[in-house]
Amino acid sequence: MDSDLRNRFNGAYSGRLYESYSAELQRRLDSKFEFRLAETPVFIPADLKARLESVAREIMAQLRNPASLEGMKRAIPAAWDTPGMSALPSFAQLDFAIVRAGDGSLAPRLIELQGFPSLTAMQVVQRDVWSEMLESIGGMDLNWSCWFSGLSRDQFLSLARRTILGRHDPENVILMDLDPASQKTRPDFAATRILFGVDAVCPTALEKRGRRLFHNLPSGRQVQVERIYHRVVFDELIRKGTRLPFDYREELDVEWAPHPNWFWIWSKNSLPFLNHPAVPKAILVSDLKEIPSDLERHYVLKPLFSFAGGGVNVRPRREDLDRVPDRDRRAWCLQERIEYEPALLSVDGTGIKVEIRLMFLKPDDENEPILAQNLCRLSRGEMLGVDYNKNFTWVGSSVGLWRG
Repeated sequence: MDSDLRNRFNGAYSGRLYESYSAELQRRLDSKFEFRLAETPVFIPADLKARLESVAREIMAQLRNPASLEGMKRAIPAAWDTPGMSALPSFAQLDFAIVRAGDGSLAPRLIELQGFPSLTAMQVVQRDVWSEMLESIGGMDLNWSCWFSGLSRDQFLSLARRTILGRHDPENVILMDLDPASQKTRPDFAATRILFGVDAVCPTALEKRGRRLFHNLPSGRQVQVERIYHRVVFDELIRKGTRLPFDYREELDVEWAPHPNWFWIWSKNSLPFLNHPAVPKAILVSDLKEIPSDLERHYVLKPLFSFAGGGVNVRPRREDLDRVPDRDRRAWCLQERIEYEPALLSVDGTGIKVEIRLMFLKPDDENEPILAQNLCRLSRGEMLGVDYNKNFTWVGSSVGLWRG
């Protein structure tokens, strides 16, 4: 990573700095974190930033290809096919492992993607707090950015507000997730309320009257829900068997951001449709003609529609493939293993693996998704999800920063 900034940060690092950062982030969001916060931001050098941007836009262009989209749409289950699908999703995430390229440079390799929101609001607050913490370190009192496409902080907030709210008043927009208070992502829900005035609401709390949905404001007043910032993860909804006051297949007088069908379309399901040097080889288990001889060494087995690394098998064996029932084989893929480079140097001299999520936003009045911001995950183990690194330091949730 950016060696000059890394050396300055590591030379000044102390446990007190991390404690101050964690405490301030929790104070601003009035939230306790159930996932681990990393001790450091990721200082992304200009050459890697440029490479990330270029690769992300090239992959996005392939995802938008009409012929490929038709194939991807076959992933939408009939039981969850929601009317009124948008031409493109309001939110999309591309997750890149940072690897060592053949020429010795750092390079991105796509790990997975989602037509679904991420920690859109929390990353703003995380960047803000780190910016203040870095003021105390010599040579690091800079105008820090985590935004792409030339966006400033205010411009990003405007873009995110347009994407989440559309043209609606915040009181008629809800962030919808199952039992929001129990979700690990609730610090982002808090940031969404602070920055955009949108409350998190469980769908079971909604009331349906004809084609319209209503919810109660904290004051007790009931208002119509005109737009839903959709954060429901369908595999959680299916697993819990939660009964909803509406059916996703119904025609409702509501706008979606993003439309629920994109959860299925742009996902690991899309990987076999991509052809790019930064995209590892992937094949649906249903399309597998023969099992690779190097299966355990060079492949991972992934469910298409799980989140946070759920169900991923990093050392699959033939019997693991055989255990996938015929009816479910299209919902799993084999993906070529990516070897992360331990590119971030910690204070103890060991290298840390880095994954960078590039986050696209598309307001209703824009024709194309806009590359807007990032989040990072740091790991010392085989899995990058924050749930898999609880017993280590210098791992977990972070943000990529550069000089603004």
